[in-house]
Amino acid sequence: MRHLLVFFLFALVGLSACETPNPFNQGPAYDFEGNLAIDRKKIAAYLDTAKIDSIYRIHDPSGVVVIVQKEGKGSRPTNNTVVYTDYIGKLMTTGTVFDTSYENVARLKNIFVEGRVYAPLSFVVGGATVITGWDIGFKRLRPTSKATIIIPSPYGYSNQKNNDKIPENSVLIFQVDFLGID
Repeated sequence: MRHLLVFFLFALVGLSACETPNPFNQGPAYDFEGNLAIDRKKIAAYLDTAKIDSIYRIHDPSGVVVIVQKEGKGSRPTNNTVVYTDYIGKLMTTGTVFDTSYENVARLKNIFVEGRVYAPLSFVVGGATVITGWDIGFKRLRPTSKATIIIPSPYGYSNQKNNDKIPENSVLIFQVDFLGID
């Protein structure tokens, strides 16, 4: 009986030491800081050669760059402000348009989706309904501004594979026409 008790104790300790596999472990963790550092260099190189007319440029500490082409009026949005905007989204590396709120641009760039309503987008700043780079960029703009917002991949879609038009770790460029706020 004593041997059986010792065996049971060793078996219990042995089994408790085994790790169960984590079904949610999908590989290494996303390297936010590493990808941000890489993207900052890519953005700096892009800005050295890009010909984008501007009144001024804002280099946010996050790494998001806002290039103001027409200054708006009024208060900048804060969290929980509803923003209305038209936009064209492109990949920085190729200039390929992957999304837009303009039907004519969608048709011209062969990304038109039948049945989609092409109209200004409304979103709540800080409401987690758009990529973080938009929240950062729009907080730097006044209503009725026209601007280009350059978003490093960690504040865009990072390494997500949910859109075949946007490769993993893509730096995004949005031309925005900031229509107003509520």
